[in-house]
Amino acid sequence: MTDSPDLLVIGGGTAGLSAARTARRFGRSVVMVTDGEPGGDCTFTGCVPSKTLLASGRLPFAEAISRVHATVDEIAATENSDVLRAEGIDVVVGRADARARDCVEVDGRVLTPESLVIATGSGPVIPPILGIRDVAYLTNENLFELTELPEHLLVVGGGAIGVEMAQAFIRLGSRVTILEAGARLIGKEEPEASAVVGEVLGRDGVDVYLDTTISEVARTGTVITATTSRGDIHASHLLVAAGRQARACGCDALGIVRSERGAIRVDARMRTSVAGVYAAGDVTGRLAFTHAADEMGRVAATNALRKLPLRFKEHAIPWVTFTSPEVARVGLTESQAAQHTRGARVVELPMADVDRARTSGHTDGFIKIIVGPRTILRNAGGGRVLGATIVADRAGEMIAELALAIRTTMFTGRLAQSSHAYPTWSVGVQQTVGQIFGVGDRKPRPARKEFHRA
Repeated sequence: MTDSPDLLVIGGGTAGLSAARTARRFGRSVVMVTDGEPGGDCTFTGCVPSKTLLASGRLPFAEAISRVHATVDEIAATENSDVLRAEGIDVVVGRADARARDCVEVDGRVLTPESLVIATGSGPVIPPILGIRDVAYLTNENLFELTELPEHLLVVGGGAIGVEMAQAFIRLGSRVTILEAGARLIGKEEPEASAVVGEVLGRDGVDVYLDTTISEVARTGTVITATTSRGDIHASHLLVAAGRQARACGCDALGIVRSERGAIRVDARMRTSVAGVYAAGDVTGRLAFTHAADEMGRVAATNALRKLPLRFKEHAIPWVTFTSPEVARVGLTESQAAQHTRGARVVELPMADVDRARTSGHTDGFIKIIVGPRTILRNAGGGRVLGATIVADRAGEMIAELALAIRTTMFTGRLAQSSHAYPTWSVGVQQTVGQIFGVGDRKPRPARKEFHRA
C-alpha cells in the first residue's frame, strides 16, 4: 500500500476498473477509491441485471428476479475488492475529497498521486414533476429490488432503458405504459428503427403515448395517478427512465471545467482543464455505455502514465438497445451523413430478405449502411463506411464488423469480398454492401437529411 501512487482513480465502475487495471499492466502503482463495491452501475443496476431480466422474460417473476441476482453476484465476484487487491490494486472504500490534483483525502487518509483519473459515473435524471418526490418511484437503481411483479408499470421516458424495461415487464406479465415527451421512441436512432421498435412493443401489448408530457403524479393507497397532456393515467408502479446525468465526484475544489449538465469536459485524450487530471466514463457526458467507459478508462490511464497521444475514437464506438429485435448503431445516421459528407450514399436491406431471419421467423427490422467517398480515392473500392444501423435479433453482434470497418477506414468492398458463413445473420451485411457493386435488385441512393417513409 502506498499513499503516493503513480495513479489515483476515483470511482469503481467500468471506467475506473479499466484505468486501474491499465496502470497495473504498465507495472505502475495505483489506488482506486470507491464508495461501494467495485463494478459500478453496469454490474449492479445496469447492463447485467437488465439484460438478465430481458433474457428471462417468459419465466415467473420470482424465478426471473432470482436469475438477475445470481448473475449479478457471479459477475461481481470477478471484480470485487479482494480480486483487485490480488492484482496489485490498492482499493480504498470511502468518498474522495480532492483538494488539489496531488492531494486527495479519503476518511482521514491523505493520498498524493502523480496523476488522477475521475470516473464517478452517472445517475438517473429525475424530472421536475410536481409530487414526484412524494411517490415511491423506481429507477434502474432500485428496479431490480422488486419482489413482486408490478400489476401496471408506468414508464416515464422512451429511450433505451425505457423501451428495454417495458418489453421485459410486458413479457413477464405486467401491464405496461410508456410516456415519451418526444415524437418517437429511442429518438437518437434512425426513424425507421424507432418505427420498428414501436410496432413490436405495440404487438407485445405495451401502450405507447408519444408527444406526451406529465405535470403531476400522486399516490392514493396502492394507485399512482399521473396527470398528463392526454389525461390521467393510473398505475401501480412508476419507473423513471428520463436519461442520465454526471454524478458528483468530490472534485469541485479542483476547478475543473464542466458542461451545463455537470459533465466533466475532456478532450480526445481524456484530459480535463486541470493538468494531470483525467476523466473517463459517464462522468464525461460522452457515450454512456460500458464498452465506451472501458475504452475511455484505458485511454485516460495510458495518457496519464505514458504520455502517449492515445485518443478516444468516439465515432467508432457501437451501441445497442437490447429490445427484441435489437437496435444497433455505429457512426453517423443518414441525416448526419447527408448534412456533413458530400456524396454520402445509403444501401439498405429489409431483414425479410435475409435467409437466417426467414428461417428463424424473426423478420422485423433492416440493415442500413451509409458510405462516403475517400479524400483522394473517392468511391474506389466502395469508398468508406460512415455509419450503420441494424435492427435484427442479433444486431448487437452484427454491428461489430461495421465498427471495425469505421475504425480501420477499410474499403467498404472488403465487407462484400469477405465470405460470410451461410445461413448467418451477418450474411445480411454482405448482401447489403453488395448493392454498391451491382449485386441484387436494390441500388445505392443519396443520403437524405429528412426521413422519407417508404
